[in-house]
Amino acid sequence: MLILTCPCCHVTAEETEFHGGGEAHLKRIGPGGSEEDFERYLFMRENPKGVHLERWRHVYGCGKWFHMARDTATLEVFGSYPAQTLAPPDHILEAIRKRHPDWQWQRAS
Repeated sequence: MLILTCPCCHVTAEETEFHGGGEAHLKRIGPGGSEEDFERYLFMRENPKGVHLERWRHVYGCGKWFHMARDTATLEVFGSYPAQTLAPPDHILEAIRKRHPDWQWQRAS
């Protein structure tokens, strides 16, 4: 069981109060995008064993989307931050690198 904290309303609760929404920081493809770009957006997602940046929604709370960094192998949560943030905040990157010194964030393109 994950214990998550919503960065929008600051409620800490079990994961059942939230809903996962997949990979964070994806470049959305609009109507003018190519079929290849749209296919890559829909189907080619990261699914690592280890550190992953994800989208979550506080379904039974404020209803807002946010991003979270966690380790998919150990379920360790490194922190959460608002969905409008374009990159993981420095304090979350530091928390990740404390446990995984070689980890590098690759901005989704």
